[in-house]
Amino acid sequence: CRNWGRSPQLRARLVVEREQMWGLACWIALCTAEAVPACPFPCTCDGRGLQVDCSGLGLTAPPPDLPAATRSLLLLNNRLSSLPGGAFANLSGLQRLDLSNNFLDRLPRMAFGDLANLTELQLRNNSLRALDAALLRPLPRLRHLDLSLNGLSRLPPGLFDGLPALRSLSLRANRLQSLDRRTFEPLAGLQLLQVADNPWECDCHLRDFKRWLEWFSYRGGRLDQLACTLPKELRGKDMRMVPMEMFNYCSQLEDQNSSAGQEVSGPPCTKASPEPAKPKPGPEPEPEPSTASRAAIGTVIIAGVVCGVVCIMMVVAAAYGCIYASLMAKYHRELKKRQPLMGDPEGEQEDQKQISSVA
Repeated sequence: CRNWGRSPQLRARLVVEREQMWGLACWIALCTAEAVPACPFPCTCDGRGLQVDCSGLGLTAPPPDLPAATRSLLLLNNRLSSLPGGAFANLSGLQRLDLSNNFLDRLPRMAFGDLANLTELQLRNNSLRALDAALLRPLPRLRHLDLSLNGLSRLPPGLFDGLPALRSLSLRANRLQSLDRRTFEPLAGLQLLQVADNPWECDCHLRDFKRWLEWFSYRGGRLDQLACTLPKELRGKDMRMVPMEMFNYCSQLEDQNSSAGQEVSGPPCTKASPEPAKPKPGPEPEPEPSTASRAAIGTVIIAGVVCGVVCIMMVVAAAYGCIYASLMAKYHRELKKRQPLMGDPEGEQEDQKQISSVA
């Protein structure tokens, strides 16, 4: 400070350095302003724009100017009835998407095609009636999926293919009556499954899914409840508590259906197919009995012989009984006619002779 007035060169150098510092500060401020994205109106964002909250604003479509750095997007409690194509095209880093409590009745096949890093998807309380089988395939990192409180009556095969990271799945309060175990087999890491409040029909269509549930419970998976609605005998009972013996009739039905299908099914006749060769005229040879027919004939013969022997034995026993009964009756008649006086030794001897002769 003492040399400030004495050294013009020093003073000029300090001025230059001060101007450089101001320029550096302005450059840093400008870069910082460019790095912080603008928040779409009328949503609210956090300081860095990583979470965008657009819930409860009566929106009919997602905002078009969402920041590319968004990690969490909340669109619940709005009036969304559909998702336009490319609604989330620039959100490759999005991890959480909440579309609950809207009016979505359909979702385009590639609605989530650009969300490869998405880990949580909330579709609770919408009007979804059906889902495309390829809807979730672009989401390999998805861990939590909520499809509860919709109108789903079936799940298309392959819906959960390519979701190895899924940990929790909610299908509560839909219109599901049965499920295919093949739809759930790709979910090797699933830990929580919610399926309560559905009109489950505990019949043959749910048998294979029950087996999958047993495997799911064996490896530590958690299930809320699968209460049967039909048939009446199982109404209110948990499907897991129904013994597998109750479904033994399903195998018999499958065998009957398969045999009936084999009898009816056959190669269709076409005009180009050759006609079968006609047999030559002449006496037709007698068909040789097959092994099965021979065995049947032998069984009939043996059964006839056994029945005949039994009948003969019964006839002999009946004849012997009749003869014995007639002899005893004759003896009693003669004994009454010739009853001796008491104390007559001759009469007693004669009675003994009569008895011995009859014997």
